[in-house]
Amino acid sequence: MRLLIVEDDFEIARNVSEYFEAGNDRIDWAPDGLIGLDSATREAYDVVILDIALPGLSGTELCARLRALGFNNLPIIMLTAKSELPDKVSAFAAGADDYVVKPFALQELKLRALALARRASDYSDAGTLAVCDLHYDLQKELITRAGKTLAVTPTGRKLLELLMRNSHRVVSKREIERFLWGATTPQSDALRIHIHALREAIDKPFDPPLLSTVRGIGYRLAPPDET
Repeated sequence: MRLLIVEDDFEIARNVSEYFEAGNDRIDWAPDGLIGLDSATREAYDVVILDIALPGLSGTELCARLRALGFNNLPIIMLTAKSELPDKVSAFAAGADDYVVKPFALQELKLRALALARRASDYSDAGTLAVCDLHYDLQKELITRAGKTLAVTPTGRKLLELLMRNSHRVVSKREIERFLWGATTPQSDALRIHIHALREAIDKPFDPPLLSTVRGIGYRLAPPDET
């Protein structure tokens, strides 16, 4: 793997780097948020590891900027001493994939990074996305569930692809809006309307429901036992 760690604590950055490099991974270090943003947008990384309390640009802001710039499938792990629920909510709302609280075990951090990198690779290589019995053939633009072809609007298809590619995590409302409409977000209830229409298409006639609302954060498309 090739990783970027954005961390202002040199000792933590050194320990993480030495551990990953001992396993033949390549890891770059950025000491603040602005350098981290520049590195993440210039180079290709399998995983980015972010502290939250960074000089220049916080980890949460950096994460949100990367998602706004279109790095929607880049796995991001928050590595932070902040353990309160509001901090976690903010991080996931900004687009983080995982959240590790300091102090932490280096082995666990690597296992989480490997899992995220593997999922991202699977999503990028797949010609067909699948969650449970819901399938989306991207080349044919064919959406089926339990073998039945579903009618989904063009915006609904974009929304569905985003949610299916990120079925391992909650996708924030803000991230979805940026993905669908960029900086020109339409009326405030537009996303709610599209979510409702998508839920009607993929869930209403079937069991179990796959599209769930995570109050205060966003939406996730996954089997019920994984939400």
